[in-house]
Amino acid sequence: MFIATLIAAERLSRGDISAAADALGGAQGFDWIEEGIAGDLALAAAPAAPPPLLPGIDIVVQPRAGRRKHLLVADMDSTMIAVECIDELADYAGLKAEIAAVTEQAMLGALDFEAALDARVALLKGLDARVIDHCLEQRVRATPGAEALVRTMGENGAYCLLVSGGFSRFADPVAAELGFDTAVSNELIIEHGRLAGTVARPIVGPEGKRQALLDAAHARQIPLDDTLAVGDGANDSLMLAAAGLGVAYHAKPAAIAAADARIDANDLTALLYAQGYARADWVD
Repeated sequence: MFIATLIAAERLSRGDISAAADALGGAQGFDWIEEGIAGDLALAAAPAAPPPLLPGIDIVVQPRAGRRKHLLVADMDSTMIAVECIDELADYAGLKAEIAAVTEQAMLGALDFEAALDARVALLKGLDARVIDHCLEQRVRATPGAEALVRTMGENGAYCLLVSGGFSRFADPVAAELGFDTAVSNELIIEHGRLAGTVARPIVGPEGKRQALLDAAHARQIPLDDTLAVGDGANDSLMLAAAGLGVAYHAKPAAIAAADARIDANDLTALLYAQGYARADWVD
């Protein structure tokens, strides 16, 4: 048995439910998770085509069995937080436009991730390392729904891992603030209080993210079908493809192509509805 979870940014109407049922075919009933906001269409089998794109509504199709996952692996920049940290660091050096353009191309998959990271970090050589703490305090904010997602899953027995192609000086405090169990990320080399313009090896890139998911699942004897991964860029594609439910969140085309589902209309609490958690079940 499969389900298609419909999640509305505002209100979910009977017309929306009918349109989704017609597009998916074989609908065998509908149950509310949160009346007027989210609910499940029961499907006899997996749909032959991707779910329809309905304005203001996200649709997540998956098997009903095992919908509540016990491993969450999440990207950080532009997924769990609202910014790209390297772009914000670059702003302090007066290089935001130049570095952000490279970041965008890397997230689209147009550039090799590792080479693009090295090139951007090299431009920051000599930047006072104290800027990192200023940036963290002044500019890094959680994405709406991020903390509710992590803490609700954690309270229900899931292991939560933050994986980032960014830097530990950001990822570690973000992970602690949002309730992750741990974080995997890259280390900026700092010498004499300033950025050295290099990143420690090995670099956490697309393969590193995928391997972090596999390692976490193996260490805790969690089947891959019981894992949820979420990210937005091309460097998340391998991780999304490996997870039991890979979700592209307000994502670039490469991530969407690799994922099982996409969230475009809602915040990260859509992933709680997708797992069957009603609003009263969330941990804020």
